[in-house]
Amino acid sequence: MEGFFALVLAALGITGLSSSVKIVNQGNEVLVERLGSYNKKLQPGLNFVLPFMDRVAHKETIREKVLDIPPQPCITKDNVSITVDAVVYWRIVDMEKSYYKVQNLQSAMVNLVLTQIRSEMGQLELDETFTARQQINEILLRELDIATDPWGVKVTRVELRDIMPSKAVQDSMELQMSAERRKRAAILTSEGERDSAVNSAQGKADAQVLAAEAQQKATVLAAEAEQKAIVLKAQADRQSQVLKAQATAEAVHIVTQALKQDPQAMDAGQILLALGYLDMGGAIGSSDSSKVMFMDPKSIPAAIQGMMSMVDEKKPSA
Repeated sequence: MEGFFALVLAALGITGLSSSVKIVNQGNEVLVERLGSYNKKLQPGLNFVLPFMDRVAHKETIREKVLDIPPQPCITKDNVSITVDAVVYWRIVDMEKSYYKVQNLQSAMVNLVLTQIRSEMGQLELDETFTARQQINEILLRELDIATDPWGVKVTRVELRDIMPSKAVQDSMELQMSAERRKRAAILTSEGERDSAVNSAQGKADAQVLAAEAQQKATVLAAEAEQKAIVLKAQADRQSQVLKAQATAEAVHIVTQALKQDPQAMDAGQILLALGYLDMGGAIGSSDSSKVMFMDPKSIPAAIQGMMSMVDEKKPSA
């Protein structure tokens, strides 16, 4: 009997020793109750408890978790039925509160999120629910974080995944979008035609301006060329007259010198003057504006004699 009792005591000692050692993994926390009341919280690593008096009441991870919110029907401010689902990221920051303050933490959070989603969607019209998604996420995050704080929970992120209107609303939206697309297409087409007409008119106006400027430049260049031609012709005529005058002066000078040096050349000079006089009459007769000139052949010697007397007067006195 003594051996049996010793064996029983040894078995109880081993059982008590093994039950007093608790190993907690990293990222987890354990709540321990002693005689039915909360005693302490075991941290990751090796921990010891009193056998037969302490028991593990709750074991949970403190890592961030994902709460999937199922699709939920909602009514918007303009009385449109939609279905909304979401995802919530959260973690436990106070294990004692999360276990003792609420009976079923995950179920309580799901119902709380659904209530907040219905509340926020009821304050928005259908079009606003698609454009204010980020704003709704921020509002839900703030409200849920405040509501779950007494439960020792920290909500880190809330994301609305799908906002699905009813089938009838979707058909109406498709018709509206189709009408909007046709309207935009018509507007773009009219704007394109207007821009094309404006560009065409502007192109024609620019072409007319360029043509007018080109014609003006051509007229100016033609006038300048004509002016230069007139100036050059006048200069050429003047130069011709100067040369003729110089030639005549030189011829008269040569004849005068010859007459001075040889008195016998007087007769030849008279003949030359008579020939020049006759040539002048022929030139006058051949011109377009010529007039009939009557000349008495007997007066030619008198004219020559008069010219010779003029030459004699210019001779220097001995």
